[in-house]
Order: sequence, then structure tokens, then C-alpha cells
Amino acid sequence: MTHVAHELHDEFPKDTEILHRLKVGDPHFAKLADHYHDLNREIHRIEAGVEAASDGRTEDLKKERLSILDQVSVMISAAKAGA
Repeated sequence: MTHVAHELHDEFPKDTEILHRLKVGDPHFAKLADHYHDLNREIHRIEAGVEAASDGRTEDLKKERLSILDQVSVMISAAKAGA
């Protein structure tokens, strides 16, 4: 298991321009991206051993992160279709 943070621009490397446009122009996306960033940092701290958490808590955080990634993916697709 790596202890590398999964930033949105790393998850969607071909869509960095769209990510930026959405973050600047869509308040819902900006809030979602900020929540993703916070979750991601918490998971990273847990995996690095800086912060303690149960396996269940860690899995719940990872599931929430995946859910946000799914939502971001849908929003990116919609932005591409609308462009």
C-alpha cells in the first residue's frame, strides 16, 4: 500500500482544465472538491501512521472518497458534453 495522496488532478490527469473551470465556476463542485481534499488528507494521515483510526473508519472514509470521485467523474462528463 502506498502512502501517496490521491489528488483530483492525479485522478483525472486529462481533465485538469475542466477541474479548474468547475472549481471556479460551480459552488457545488468547489464544495465537493474541498470535501474530497479533506477526506483525502485524513486518509493519507491514517495510512502514514500520523493519525489513528479503526479499520472500519478507514474503509468508510475510502468509500466516501470513491463516492465523491464518482460524482466528480459525472460532473466532468457533463462539462465535456456541454462544451
